[in-house]
Amino acid sequence: MQFGIRIYTMLFGKKVGRDEYGNTYYTASRGNQVERRWVIHSGKEEASKVPPLWHAWLHRVTDNIPASTMVHKWQKPHQQNLTGTTQAYQPDAHPLKGGERPKVMGDYESWQPK
Repeated sequence: MQFGIRIYTMLFGKKVGRDEYGNTYYTASRGNQVERRWVIHSGKEEASKVPPLWHAWLHRVTDNIPASTMVHKWQKPHQQNLTGTTQAYQPDAHPLKGGERPKVMGDYESWQPK
């Protein structure tokens, strides 16, 4: 985290919450300025680590501070974007997973111009 953000957070930041991933959310209002909202990430700074409801709060879609990121029982837990990591999704046939694409079935006939 940048040194300036730490100082600004210590001087003006008011902690409003923390999510289950350890990210801490702050707000600050000074005079008649628009309220500022920001997040201090736990670990590596990665925007996709912010759950959807906290993202909505940060971008002023809502003023409600999320109590939980799981609103409905059918929702899956939030997961950061894993593209480019070793945990990224790869289908079974992907070469990095040791698989092979299935052979083309015999029911395909290529088009030949007359």
